[in-house]
Order: sequence, then structure tokens, then C-alpha cells
Amino acid sequence: MINKIVPTLESALDGIGDGSVIMISGFGGAGLPFELVNGLLERGSRELTIVSNNAGSQGKGISNLVLAGLVSKVVCSFPRQPGSNAFDDLYRAGKLALELVPQGTLAERIRAAGAGIAGFYTPTGVGTELAQGKESKLINGEEFLLELPIHADFALIKADLADRWGNLTYRRSGRNFGPLMAAAARCTIAQASQLVELGGIDPEAVITPGIYVQRVVHVAGGTA
Repeated sequence: MINKIVPTLESALDGIGDGSVIMISGFGGAGLPFELVNGLLERGSRELTIVSNNAGSQGKGISNLVLAGLVSKVVCSFPRQPGSNAFDDLYRAGKLALELVPQGTLAERIRAAGAGIAGFYTPTGVGTELAQGKESKLINGEEFLLELPIHADFALIKADLADRWGNLTYRRSGRNFGPLMAAAARCTIAQASQLVELGGIDPEAVITPGIYVQRVVHVAGGTA
């Protein structure tokens, strides 16, 4: 019997070690799996590479991982957020690396990893510092940059409904990066606000099929 539901946050995060590349869903606070991130903080794994929309804000979520010195690199679109100085201080001190990626490019690089695409060309970033060191190509007289997929060891995502097979739905804007990251990681860990029986999710409503999910942990409500 397939049952991907695990009993605790600690067991959900099993296997995340030093040096792991971890994708974390969320757009601001929407769809960010705060409880999984807090569990990761307690776990204490170091030298992490975090792939997310931003580097955390207001002393919550990802910013706590950064402040604790557990993160060696951030791949994101918005590293600086109001009320959070953790990233700024460590970055300026040379203790934290940054790969800045335009938001649309970030989403497509993650999607490419899940789709098995070796790379894609985009005009975004042409003529800016983001083009340095990247292959470029003229296509129909316009310059494009080659962008490569982003793979991860683990993806931490927040779902609304989940069943024991790992089929997921999301709540409104909380969907954001979750489905893309679930397909791009070797191991996807989803915290779900509500667990339902098999058949409790209309197949037409499933956003992330269980084939992309390895573990589900129930977190009722979750932090907003």
C-alpha cells in the first residue's frame, strides 16, 4: 500500500544533510512552508543552498536559516526584504553567496529541470551584469542568453489538500512555485493543511500528482 504520509516534521526532513540544495516554495509568505523551514532550522544542517523567490523577511522563515549561518548560497529573485538584515550583513561580509535570477527566469529554470530540458534561451538579462559568463546567441536578429535548469536535492512546499499517495492541491496564490519545485527535486516534502482519503480530491483538481511527491506531513492550518 502506498502511503507517503509521515508522522512528524522531523521524520519529513530526514536525510537533509550538510551541503544540500533545497528549494522552498512561497511568494512572500503565501505558500511558504514555515513549519518545514522551522524544522530545518532545528535540524541544523549547514552549508545549504537555498533556491526560493526571496531570501526571507521580517525574521521569519528563510531569513532565520540565513541568520543562523546555515546557508552558504541563495539562488533567488529578491534577496533584500523590508525588516530583514540577515542577508545583507552576511553577504557584505563575504559569508554568503548570491545567484540573482530574474523571477520569470527562475521559474522557467526550475520548470526546465522538472521537464528534463537541458537549457533555454531568453532575452531577459541581455546587456546587463546578469549576462556575464553566459553563452549568448542571435536568433532572428535578437540576442538571447542561455539559461540552465536548476535541480535540487529536496523541495519543501506547502499544499492545501493531500492524500496518502501524495496528490496535492494548493490554496489560491499559495500555489506559486510549489508545482514547479515538486517536479525539479529528487525528494519533495509537502506540508499539507488537510489530509483527505483517496478519492477525496477530484482528479481534475489535482495540481501536483503524487508521482512528484515523496513525503507528506500534516500541519493543520500552518503559519500564515
